[in-house]
Amino acid sequence: MPIPHNFSSPNRISAKERALTQIQRWIIEGTLVPGEKLIDAELAESLAVSRTPIREAFQLLEMQGLVSMFPGKETRVTNIEKKDILKLYPTLAALYSLAAEYAAKLITLEQIEVLKEINQQFAQAIHSGQTYQAMELDEQFHNLIVDVGDNGYIASFSASLQIHIRRFKYVFLKQPITGTLASVEEHASIILALEKKDAESAAAHMKQNLIRPMHELYALIEY
Repeated sequence: MPIPHNFSSPNRISAKERALTQIQRWIIEGTLVPGEKLIDAELAESLAVSRTPIREAFQLLEMQGLVSMFPGKETRVTNIEKKDILKLYPTLAALYSLAAEYAAKLITLEQIEVLKEINQQFAQAIHSGQTYQAMELDEQFHNLIVDVGDNGYIASFSASLQIHIRRFKYVFLKQPITGTLASVEEHASIILALEKKDAESAAAHMKQNLIRPMHELYALIEY
């Protein structure tokens, strides 16, 4: 087919995507605190973009449940509700457990080795107090299992939930190291079950890996 020459090449990442990614991360990290009023002009200046991509990012963030928009008035970061922990974690645990069942039947030796390497890096990040890196490695571990399970619905729904889980998890991983080292051991148990192609055991250990921190985090958060 003839390829047109008179077109503008798109930017690698649009201003809206850049604004969305950065504001989302600030909310997750707690740089923008729950309940904080977001001023589009200030954010536009900080990110060196116009106000339009900031407002477009707000709309997407509202769809994700990270901000609340009040047209003509203001936009604020949504509050973290402690009770939501008891809804988010069991739902994600069910999705991840199902993913582990699928993965047990499909996983390769090479993918097992990748999981072991990620878990080792995860342990090192915890020991060195690298909170955000530990959170990202934990997500990489679970996301790889989801990918191996090859179920697009699980991938889509879990990604949506993970956005909110990250906010809670970030708080959790700032707590003393002893509270998170259990995750390293649980990951090892999941890997062993996957190596044995034991779908039932993999699912059970995966569920434990989500439900245990749910209870610990619920106890840690005071509001």
